Amino acid sequence: MMTLTEIERTLRALRLSGIAATLNTRVMEAQATQQPFLETLSAMLQDELDRRRSRLTEKRFKQSRLDERLTLADFDWRFNPKLPRQACFELHTLKFLADGGNALIIGKPGTGKSHVAKAVAYHATLQGFDVRYVEADTEFARFAVSSPQEQAELLRTYTAPDLLVLDDLFLARRIPEAAGELLQTVVHQRYKHRRSIVVTSNRVVQDWGRYLGDQTMATTILDRLMHRAAMLEFDGKSYRLREAAARLTTAPSAA
Repeated sequence: MMTLTEIERTLRALRLSGIAATLNTRVMEAQATQQPFLETLSAMLQDELDRRRSRLTEKRFKQSRLDERLTLADFDWRFNPKLPRQACFELHTLKFLADGGNALIIGKPGTGKSHVAKAVAYHATLQGFDVRYVEADTEFARFAVSSPQEQAELLRTYTAPDLLVLDDLFLARRIPEAAGELLQTVVHQRYKHRRSIVVTSNRVVQDWGRYLGDQTMATTILDRLMHRAAMLEFDGKSYRLREAAARLTTAPSAA
């Protein structure tokens, strides 16, 4: 018969680290309560499942490239009561992913568009979806100066996930020609394979042709983006300006 130490070593060799981590606790618990063997075994197997799920969730979060774990519960809906709250929570159900649908979140700076997009993306990682979050203009500028091999790899990164979030599209008004072609390719490929995109932008869609420098390209992109899409319009005051004003108010005055 193996000792407890040998059992732990064997469990780790079998990559059952969840059971190994709680083995001592479960053994003492079983001895103290005279717990039936099957009940103890069930608890140990649940420990293993919990550990694996936690690791997978953390892996999906890291792969998503999200920089924070936001939720809709964190959002201050009272500050801008006219925001499309119901539409945001409907997006949060993730039903649009099953349909290969998209979402365009358009509106003024600082009104919470990125928060909602990140909250939906984070929730999708928790539900087992493969997600990629990118700051659109920064990522497209990076693509424009990459080598052909790097561009091919980046294109796979943008087209393969279940959900792609393009945050702050056209923040810099114009994007490089190569980036415009990339956007068109990504939208086309994801539309063809029914993979969802969430776009946030300060720019109304009627002006996208000007920011792309090509009205035909803009029409092609919007035709596919909006075919199966929810359009959420954000209007109101800026959360960032409110926070900046609060900091100024509470800052100690100079002597």
